[in-house]
Amino acid sequence: MAKEEMVPFEGLVTEILPDARYRVQLDNGRMIIAYTAGKMKKNRIRTLAGDRVTVEMSPYDLDKGRLIFRHKDERSAPMGRPPQRGQFRRR
Repeated sequence: MAKEEMVPFEGLVTEILPDARYRVQLDNGRMIIAYTAGKMKKNRIRTLAGDRVTVEMSPYDLDKGRLIFRHKDERSAPMGRPPQRGQFRRR
């Protein structure tokens, strides 16, 4: 399947499911199951319930999709505390 055949939709993540899947309510009211795209996994982009997302779907199966973008909102602003001395992150 070629990339140009995929149809983008926007929606809201309503539930986080096992195996890195999400229940997404599209703007048209339809509920689908979506998985995280490889680039989002590679760049460690976290998706939480309540996030606005863009989903790519095949025109042949409108029940499943792939999360390709998480939209920034006021909740995702950087509010975390800075790392403390002596603590290292593992890669």
